[in-house]
Amino acid sequence: MLSDPIADMLTRIRNATRTFKETVDIPASKFKEELAKLLVKEGYVASYERLVPEGQKFDVLRVTLKYGVKREQVIKHIERISRPGRRAYVSADNLPRIQRGLGVAVVSTSRGLLPDREARKQGIGGEVVCVLW
Repeated sequence: MLSDPIADMLTRIRNATRTFKETVDIPASKFKEELAKLLVKEGYVASYERLVPEGQKFDVLRVTLKYGVKREQVIKHIERISRPGRRAYVSADNLPRIQRGLGVAVVSTSRGLLPDREARKQGIGGEVVCVLW
């Protein structure tokens, strides 16, 4: 049993991009689907789809990864910040700026998952789920 399924998702994406895989399959949940939707919206991932594989009980998110023109990685760094053992909550004033605004901090707010600049614009804080650039 996994103690942190979000960290597992991020690790699968990290490992797949380092080996230049086209897609990666991740056990599905609503939170992971929202995170994948945000990664697509921010331009770090090409697309995602929720599948029910033949003969399996659980749904799978198939994330299609994105690479640059010369096959350089779009996701250079992806890291889990708030963990089950140590939650990281921040106010709107203390939201981190990742790579001076070139990266994204994913924040879980009362209005759903938002990138740090959207949360800052709306003036709401929350739990910093992960950072990537």
